[in-house]
Amino acid sequence: MARRMWPWLRTLGGLVILALLLWHVGSGALLDGLRRIDVATLLVAVGIGVLTTVCSAWRWCLVARGLGLRLPLGQAVADYYRALFLNAALPGGVLGDVHRAVRHGRAAGDVGNGVRAVVLERAAGQLVLLVVGAVVLAVQDSPVRAAVVGALTGPTAGWVLAALVVVGPAAVLVARARRRRAGAVDRTGGGWRAAVVEAGRAVAGRERWPGVVAASSVVLVGYVATFVLAARVAGVRAPAGELVPLVVLALLAMALPLNVGGWGPREGVAAWAFGAAGLGAAQGLATAVVYGVLVLAASLPGVGVLLVRRGARLRSARRGAREATGGGRRGGVLVGAADGRRR
Repeated sequence: MARRMWPWLRTLGGLVILALLLWHVGSGALLDGLRRIDVATLLVAVGIGVLTTVCSAWRWCLVARGLGLRLPLGQAVADYYRALFLNAALPGGVLGDVHRAVRHGRAAGDVGNGVRAVVLERAAGQLVLLVVGAVVLAVQDSPVRAAVVGALTGPTAGWVLAALVVVGPAAVLVARARRRRAGAVDRTGGGWRAAVVEAGRAVAGRERWPGVVAASSVVLVGYVATFVLAARVAGVRAPAGELVPLVVLALLAMALPLNVGGWGPREGVAAWAFGAAGLGAAQGLATAVVYGVLVLAASLPGVGVLLVRRGARLRSARRGAREATGGGRRGGVLVGAADGRRR
């Protein structure tokens, strides 16, 4: 029951965030920013998207090979484009990744490692974003740094940390107790240890981690460039160096599970960060919404992948039906001729 309710709660959370933002800051700046999007801006966004998608697909290939799975780069790019479009078009923001994980796992004959490859690939990108974000906030003198430090060291953060310290071990103990009652035997010497070893082999191997870090860095630069482009379209004229810490915070917020196709927390954090930096919460909301439109435009090649593969499946099904029907007719003629000869 909880699993069925969770996707709906995620979607509802994202919608509530967007509704509260529009109620609080209004829609004037947002609509003005959307009206400023032109063909040239969309083409630039699509061009940046090509670079980030190819690098993301290459990162996926590296991780998959670390798990012993074959994944050609061309197939990875096509699957990644399809996943990006599904992530942007469907609630939750992760259904495209689920689809590419299961599809690749089935094609490789190992669904478990197919799923792990996608999870580790996305986790590697988030880790690079987190590290870069921490460095940027520590080095860059930005008004949001004091606000972030205050939020992380305030009483609310303390209560959250205390809850994690208590609930985390309790959850592990409950899970182990359930496995023992079910008669499950842990032959790996610890599920977490096995998972860490597997992740290290897939991502942190000497022949893979430089490529994973390089690909993730290029992807992050592309995301930041798209966000700065969105800010310019929305009418924000602050220097790019001043925008980078705000952009990093908004990108980190996209990892939160309460969203509608990626919308929700990103807009909320952008509005808060731009307001804290003195640029206006309305400008932050407009920038995040324009960014969402540009990302959706950059994912549109995924529609072509979906249509091409659907057409290929339909042609294959028709060919199979024709062969089955033709084979039956040929068989009937042969059988009839044989019966005539017997007569």
